[in-house]
Amino acid sequence: MRKIGIYGSSFDPITNVHLWTASTIAHRAKLDLVIFLPCSDKRTDKELQTGKEHRWNMLQLAIQDHPKFCADRYEMDNVDGTYYTANTMRYFKQKFPEDDLYFIMGADLLYDIDHPSDPSRRWKHREELIAENKFIVMAREGIDMLKAISQSPLLRNHDDGTRFHLIDKGLAMEISSTYIREEFARGGEPRYLLPDTCYHYIREHRLYQSALDRR
Repeated sequence: MRKIGIYGSSFDPITNVHLWTASTIAHRAKLDLVIFLPCSDKRTDKELQTGKEHRWNMLQLAIQDHPKFCADRYEMDNVDGTYYTANTMRYFKQKFPEDDLYFIMGADLLYDIDHPSDPSRRWKHREELIAENKFIVMAREGIDMLKAISQSPLLRNHDDGTRFHLIDKGLAMEISSTYIREEFARGGEPRYLLPDTCYHYIREHRLYQSALDRR
């Protein structure tokens, strides 16, 4: 039985922090495989600036030499308009029925899954998601992960000691895809914040540039 982590994000573009985070989690949680899961470009809650094929191509360039990394197009190519994590995890459990699966997420999402004061932010099918899956939770500055779990009846009643693997040290690097996009758009030089192959891909295809620069 393998231990597999599912790592979802927009990856617009993938950054060295994404890769470092995935590698660190794989090491600390003793994962055999990390599956990068780029989101659909139809997501209304994501500010995507690049088409899915460019994001997919950059992701492939970034992970091609790592034996524990691969990518899956499940959410990216989903055409039915639903992007619920419970459905995604059900897909992977059917694809890897003999393996132990973990959904990788940031600590901020612990509050959103079963948000205590704003029902509109609570995740769809959250009861099924929490009851049937395991999670690797990455620390975020200013968030007390144990407190977040204890404040939610849903989370705390499924916290059996194996449901949530909390990684609370050394994952506080904050360079984001948004930062890199802004640097490209304003003529900055973010070369060493993302894989070299992706940097050259962005330059070749003139991604993330301002409308004036693309003329």
